[in-house]
Amino acid sequence: MKLMINGQEQELDLAPDMPLLWALRDHAHLTGTKFGCGMAQCGACTVHIDGQATRACITPVSSVEGKSITTIEGASKDSKVTQALQAAWLANNVPQCGYCQSGQLMSATALLTQKPKPSDEEINSFMSGNICRCATYQSIKTAIKQAAASLA
Repeated sequence: MKLMINGQEQELDLAPDMPLLWALRDHAHLTGTKFGCGMAQCGACTVHIDGQATRACITPVSSVEGKSITTIEGASKDSKVTQALQAAWLANNVPQCGYCQSGQLMSATALLTQKPKPSDEEINSFMSGNICRCATYQSIKTAIKQAAASLA
């Protein structure tokens, strides 16, 4: 199977029904995308498929063949939005345990790409599918607003 991951085509020997999460972690060796719940409820496995935030744990690889897959590794390298968010994350001491952070950043990147100046309500709504065990939600919102301002 040929997958376009972070701008590079990779040919991987995968079962068509394998979740994209395991293809990324175990076969493409991109471990920034995390396994959380396995049911698309927590957001730890969020990646972008053709620019849309998608839960990799329930996405079969057969459904993404021919599409552009971006992981936290690719977004951190190539996306000015993700880079601004990462700087704001650090400035606001968002990471605690860090487990959810790649998924939080991928969702926040999708949000700011779609809506460069989101309101508090829009941030809350868009980010509500991402769980943070350390409850840093207020810091996440502050960092998103800071990143949006820096990108304006």
